[in-house]
Amino acid sequence: MTRRTVLNIGSGPARPEKLHAAFRGLPWREVRLDIDPAVLPDIVGSMTDMGSAVPDASIDAIWSSHNVEHLAAHEVPVAFAEFRRVLKDDGFALVTCPDVEAIAAFVLKKGIDAVAYQSPAGPVTALDMLFGHGASIAAGHGFMAHRTGFTVERLARVALEAHFAEVRVVKGRLDLWALCLMPACRIETIAPALSRTPQADLVAEAPVMAVPISA
Repeated sequence: MTRRTVLNIGSGPARPEKLHAAFRGLPWREVRLDIDPAVLPDIVGSMTDMGSAVPDASIDAIWSSHNVEHLAAHEVPVAFAEFRRVLKDDGFALVTCPDVEAIAAFVLKKGIDAVAYQSPAGPVTALDMLFGHGASIAAGHGFMAHRTGFTVERLARVALEAHFAEVRVVKGRLDLWALCLMPACRIETIAPALSRTPQADLVAEAPVMAVPISA
């Protein structure tokens, strides 16, 4: 079985359960990248400039969970261009981030200080989802602040403008999921792994909230 490499962007500490289920076990080998050296990543660096640490066309897949919202708006296109640069021609990126529209609806219904869910770091409120986890920021982790936001349309647009060949976006409860395909990547090669996860709609024949394919 050919080994494949998944680059875990903004990985945090080494915790196998944080890696998306599609990448657990063979044939995947995880490489962790994080801006915080304290979490002991394989690569210390920023998603906006991975430089020589991650060569061109060297990665089979990217997993980015709740990272792109930490960038300033002008850095988002730079990061997606970096994602595309390091991916092989048959690679793909799986990206998830908060859904600003869903959070706004939650705020209107329950209030900005209402707890939306419980996380390993404690309760997460609508305010945390919009601007970053307050307790973590107060503890000195300023890089946890959120500096931009995404809707279905914006997430799809920035990926397409980075010249991914196909982008599919679906809504979760309060988050968005984007599957960004390189030109030689075929959806049928990804389908078996994702079809067993809650994000199966990304590889369904007609995924929910799918973004039209763009070359």
